[in-house]
Amino acid sequence: MYRRHCAAAAITLVCAMAVLASPVQAFAAPAPPSPAADRPVKSLEEVRQEIDGLYRAAGSATDAYNLAEEKTKKQSGEIVKLAQAIVEGQAKIAELKSRAGAQAREEYRNAGLPPGARLMLSGDPQLFLDGIGRAQQGQKAAKGLLGELNRTQEDLQTYTQDASTNWTKLEANRVKQAKAKKKINEQIAAAKKLESQLEKKERARLLQLEQEAEYKSQSAWLSSGALKEINRGASASGKKAVAFATAKIGLPYEWGAVGPKSYDCSGLTSQAWASAGRPIPRTSQEQWRLLPHIAIKDMRPGDLIIYHSDASHVGMYIGDGAIVHAPRPGRDVTLAGAGSMQILGVVRPDS
Repeated sequence: MYRRHCAAAAITLVCAMAVLASPVQAFAAPAPPSPAADRPVKSLEEVRQEIDGLYRAAGSATDAYNLAEEKTKKQSGEIVKLAQAIVEGQAKIAELKSRAGAQAREEYRNAGLPPGARLMLSGDPQLFLDGIGRAQQGQKAAKGLLGELNRTQEDLQTYTQDASTNWTKLEANRVKQAKAKKKINEQIAAAKKLESQLEKKERARLLQLEQEAEYKSQSAWLSSGALKEINRGASASGKKAVAFATAKIGLPYEWGAVGPKSYDCSGLTSQAWASAGRPIPRTSQEQWRLLPHIAIKDMRPGDLIIYHSDASHVGMYIGDGAIVHAPRPGRDVTLAGAGSMQILGVVRPDS
């Protein structure tokens, strides 16, 4: 309990200091290199919003990339299984054909006469009576052999069709991955270019503006009364997930990463819950779509808060109004106010 209070207090203190230290005058992005340039001079706040927008778009594209990657892995695994089934099916068909050939050769050796006819021609009533049962069993076995052969051939055809379908899906997801990756890199590069154009003192002020915006949103969220019980206890698995996530504080954000040295937002939450024995979907959008939703007022440590209207970001609630999350490129896994971003909703992996 004390540790959670310290975490929340630290977040509030950092944000409050950022606000108190804020100079009153407005900052502007660097002036154009020459009078001929016609691009307008933007305020530092406008630059901050533009950079934030680029990173948010990159986050959404990252989710699309991660989902396509997961589907690619799944389809690759299914293709491997289908290939094994095809090989086994071919071996089984070869065995059944061999058995059918053996029966045919036996018929040939007996001059092509069916078992019943051979028994009647034997002239031995007792032999006939004794052999009736064996003849019927042989007929059933032959019929069963043919039926099994037909079923195996049908299965083999289905496996082949499924493998072809999965291969088509696999290639489609590879295309999606490539497009998402290109989009992510372009947006991150654009955001970094904007930041690189700022002077050192402006970059420091930019970080301060980020903290001010987060503090303002967090304060408004807490004041709204959305969180009824700030110190609700975690479940046993929730405690394990929180312990995993908070132990990663200070590690860098890297899109598409699931550890152990770097994470993206959903990489952190999915691995944290996997460590607690509760595997969950890989992406924030799938976590939002598939995990049980709960009311914000009922939130407890370990629950996942999904952010933005497109569910493109996720953080883990740790109590005391705070989350641990991997924010964006250029930032490390850190603590933040749970209400410092636009909340879409809350999901509970161990509901």
